[in-house]
Amino acid sequence: MKSLFVGNMSFQTTEADLLALFNPFGQVTRARVVTDRETGRARGFAFVEMPNDDEADKAVAGLNGKEIGGRSLKVNEARPKSASPAPRGGNSGGGNRNGGGSRERFSNEDYREAARQPREPRW
Repeated sequence: MKSLFVGNMSFQTTEADLLALFNPFGQVTRARVVTDRETGRARGFAFVEMPNDDEADKAVAGLNGKEIGGRSLKVNEARPKSASPAPRGGNSGGGNRNGGGSRERFSNEDYREAARQPREPRW
């Protein structure tokens, strides 16, 4: 079983369109268009699962770079979630706002240690 990533898709592409696109290369177990949680709109990429690895390789070779809906598709083998880099920004569950307990690029500790310069009054 091979999972394929399909990127740079038109936002109007449906799961039925994906099935029709991949069926000529072999059996498709599942096709899932990824949608935005809040809006429900397609995010422009999908995952397709094919049980036969040879058929999946043929689909990658045949569809990668193919223009559909005015966009050239990017089709390759999907990587597991743990192999992808951590998302940038946001709170990743760490103790402070910058995502971790260590001193990172923008930390208040850096400013506390620096000698403060006197400021001009603001009137």
